[in-house]
Amino acid sequence: RARGMGVSLRLQKRLAASVLKCGKRKIWLDPNEIGDISTANSRNNIRKLVKDGYIIRKPAVVHSRARALRRLEAKRKGRHTGTGKRKGTRDARLPTKTLWIRRQRVLRRLLRKYREAK
Repeated sequence: RARGMGVSLRLQKRLAASVLKCGKRKIWLDPNEIGDISTANSRNNIRKLVKDGYIIRKPAVVHSRARALRRLEAKRKGRHTGTGKRKGTRDARLPTKTLWIRRQRVLRRLLRKYREAK
């Protein structure tokens, strides 16, 4: 409201944010009731304006994960995983040790199975 002319409602916005327990960006002041709002200089006055609906707490802004989920689906199918997309070394991405352990366990399982089969 500090653009050109008009009254400054900074105090009212700050008080409203405090009363409604949210940030100043979440406060909506009715542009048609600027006269009433500008006279409010206490928390009680602000509470009254909130009750009358002249001051409203705006809803939380939606932060959609749709795009991220769509990309994840593609990655599950193996897209976006070429050489240009990799940051770590091959060993960092899937350690040789892990592969070795996996292989050993498979072989030991097989040996166990063969031993039992005897």
